[in-house]
Amino acid sequence: MNLLVTGGNGFVAGSIIRQAPASWEVHVLTRGEAPMVRPGLQVHQLDLRDTHRLADLFVRVRPDAVIHTAAVADIDFCESHPMEAASVNVGLTRCLAGLCAACHARLVFCSTDTVFGGEDAPYDENSTPGPLNCYALTKVQAEDAVRQSGAHNVVARLALVVGLPVLGVGNSFLAKMLAKLRAGERIEVPFREIRTPIDVITLGRALLELAESNITGTIHLAGNESISRFDMALRIASRFGLDSDLVAPCDTPKIPGRAPRPRDVSLSNARARAELRTPMHDLADALNIIVQTSGKPAS
Repeated sequence: MNLLVTGGNGFVAGSIIRQAPASWEVHVLTRGEAPMVRPGLQVHQLDLRDTHRLADLFVRVRPDAVIHTAAVADIDFCESHPMEAASVNVGLTRCLAGLCAACHARLVFCSTDTVFGGEDAPYDENSTPGPLNCYALTKVQAEDAVRQSGAHNVVARLALVVGLPVLGVGNSFLAKMLAKLRAGERIEVPFREIRTPIDVITLGRALLELAESNITGTIHLAGNESISRFDMALRIASRFGLDSDLVAPCDTPKIPGRAPRPRDVSLSNARARAELRTPMHDLADALNIIVQTSGKPAS
């Protein structure tokens, strides 16, 4: 397998790169430094918006599959920078999908649970999106671009991803949360937002499986348990032996400068459980996997 991964220094990409089979040739696209050194890994530094260099790279690499994780994923940044969000999240995805179609590469596109409006959960793959913020809207538009591209593709909608960075810092809310709790800082967590969290290790395995499968359409990659972000934070604090009294509930609309979030975007993972070898987990098992793979046992 000749695999190309975008967003090479990102949180999800790190899990993919570390867990890719040793027999695979893995090409990583990143604007930063090489995320790691391993046999079969080739790092290509470029701005993915440079479409000419990107097209040249596809001709040279001729990937069998592409896992597209790169995105402007900061929801609040997207809300205040809609043109930049659209350029990367939609424009780049459309370009990649066209390149995949031209070279007959399989495309695994990473979308999000927040494409949904949050009032009709649980959502399955046939549910109608209803984005509440700019980030979610760009992901809906990117999904449409992928489906219309003619590439051999699958749209993977990711639930809230929980975990510690596998490579580098990444965008791990868990790492930030644990750092604050260990420093004795109080954190506020929305109690109205309900998600079906998936750990980053399981997610990496599922995306790699999708890259070599013939699964098409849309698939939801999510945990088996719906839980509020506040209750999830309490359980995380307990699992890592930290003071859960430092975790305080907050009402989402009262956070200044925060873009609208859907209330409950619990995803049905029935298709993933039926069609993937990679098992989906409840939160307790997901936290165990995180602890076991982090190299830093919980207290």
